[in-house]
Amino acid sequence: MSAVFELKNVTKQFGRQVALNNVSLVGESGTVVALLGENGAGKTTALRILLGLLEPDSGAARVFGLDSWNHGQEIRRRVGYVPDRPALYEWMTVDEIGWYCGGFYDQSFVKNYRRMICEFGLPLKKRISTMSRGMKAKVGLALSISHEPELLILDEPTSGLDPIVRREFLESMVDVAATDRTVLLSSHQIPEVERIADVVCIVKHGQLEIVERLEDLKASLTELTVTMQNGATDIPTPPGVLIHRIQKDRQWRLLVRHARASEIEEFRQDVNVAAVELKQPTLEDIYVGYMQGGSSDGKS
Repeated sequence: MSAVFELKNVTKQFGRQVALNNVSLVGESGTVVALLGENGAGKTTALRILLGLLEPDSGAARVFGLDSWNHGQEIRRRVGYVPDRPALYEWMTVDEIGWYCGGFYDQSFVKNYRRMICEFGLPLKKRISTMSRGMKAKVGLALSISHEPELLILDEPTSGLDPIVRREFLESMVDVAATDRTVLLSSHQIPEVERIADVVCIVKHGQLEIVERLEDLKASLTELTVTMQNGATDIPTPPGVLIHRIQKDRQWRLLVRHARASEIEEFRQDVNVAAVELKQPTLEDIYVGYMQGGSSDGKS
């Protein structure tokens, strides 16, 4: 697979606020790449730098092999982009805005757009100003992918949408990736991202904590629920690499990485340990563990 987009050692600062700190990321064709992080973590800044809408302070951004800042207009013509709140000409009807945008592309655009609008169940003659946010999101998506872009960039595209619309929206992203195109999305809907993402990137305070294929990430992590013996005060050294731990009464919940079965068994046999339950964590468990990055008692 070839690289469709790349951030290489990108740093961006707004005044004293560091939005991105030496971030490197590569997106390959035919994959769904998800950026996860809190508001202000730097996700939108990364997307805008890739689109050529912001210039990095240092480092480089490339899309389709083109420098994002120097070739931003060409990149934006070839990319499909859906922001949190798509800017639509609300005085137009659904059909009129498709016809208008089709003037920037070849004849297949309007045909693809109308087919997609029909699949979404939207009336062509309905004025955009009278539509719900979910309906507008579908129009924005249809406009963004009717020219069949090689890369689709989505910035919190399902924020505020009802669950059914979110599901339809995200499932359409899988269809896009299945045609050997690439999807890069920023989202807070972690359980839904888990259903569609190939690669997960966790962004924390402008830095990438994790960039890994989701299946590999989940396979490398184990959640241990540890019940201590009565009177035990210290938990033994956890197996593997400790990502996060939290205590409630006699129980500890540990998120560990690369823990071997022999290490877990040795941990289980410690005299201070009464019982150990193992579970493969969900993406939400993993996200919380990396974002909290420590334990409730101040230990890591």
